[in-house]
Amino acid sequence: MFAVYAEKFSSEDPLSGLVVGERPDPEVPDGWAKVTVKAASLNHHDLWSLRGVGLREEALPMILGCDAAGYDEDGNEVVVHAIINDPHWTGDETLDPKRSILSERYQGTFAETVVVPRRNLIPKPASLSFAEAATLPTAWLTAYRMLFTQGGLKAGDTVLVQGAGGGVATALIILARAAGLKVLATSRDEAKRARALEIGAHEVFESGARLPVKVDAVMETIGRATWSHSIRALRPGGAIVISGTTSGPNLDDAELTRIFFLQLKVIGSTMGSSQELASLISMLDATGARPLVDRELPMEQARDGFAAMAEGELFGKVVFTR
Repeated sequence: MFAVYAEKFSSEDPLSGLVVGERPDPEVPDGWAKVTVKAASLNHHDLWSLRGVGLREEALPMILGCDAAGYDEDGNEVVVHAIINDPHWTGDETLDPKRSILSERYQGTFAETVVVPRRNLIPKPASLSFAEAATLPTAWLTAYRMLFTQGGLKAGDTVLVQGAGGGVATALIILARAAGLKVLATSRDEAKRARALEIGAHEVFESGARLPVKVDAVMETIGRATWSHSIRALRPGGAIVISGTTSGPNLDDAELTRIFFLQLKVIGSTMGSSQELASLISMLDATGARPLVDRELPMEQARDGFAAMAEGELFGKVVFTR
């Protein structure tokens, strides 16, 4: 079958290990289902995999891609939840210590078909296109859990989204606005600040700028470059919810004094459960809010999408279609 896969690793030139070609058709274990992929979205995880981060060399060649929407074996339109759990695990899938996501131990979604446990299939409503639905299982689900499960935010609260432009950040802005939150956003890029206003931010600021108000929560995916600003933006008792460290994991100053003196909360968040994915889909169906797609490309042109992500040219998601 047609597939887009990692053949080797390179930290300096990750795209050198990307192959657009053919792979064997997958086998379907008992309790698993085969999905005909209609759309699959690109994540930074896929680019990191080509650098050898989170993917073992003995697992190569590995079909990339965590997210997909398509048809199950009965012709139903479905969205694929990306977390693969230990078969004996019950409860919140994100807390399973043996969990993985597609394209780590199991072949990913950038292919004609993908095989996943049957419980990973969530019905897709007709109101969402396949391209829109394919953006949800990683970036948008991460944003949903950050805001509403880990952050516990509700209508009327004020939230700061750091680094407008990335897939998670744009999802945070759109979901927060749809839920009735006051949304502030930052970016180093003037054009991205303008786009953030267009998709729902109430106010935008340059990265690191002094804000006119203290916020109830900060949604943090950048890490070192924005950490001090995030902590200083919070009201006493506020929370910072962090799901990524794209600028690096190490801090020169963790602002510990400010954290304990102002009784701030630091909350980790990773992806989301299948129940949260179903709730996210229902929220989009009910509110009319829609994922932001930067570009759709035929899966045969996957290399162009990877290159755009590597160069930081995106505002929203890249979706590969079949």
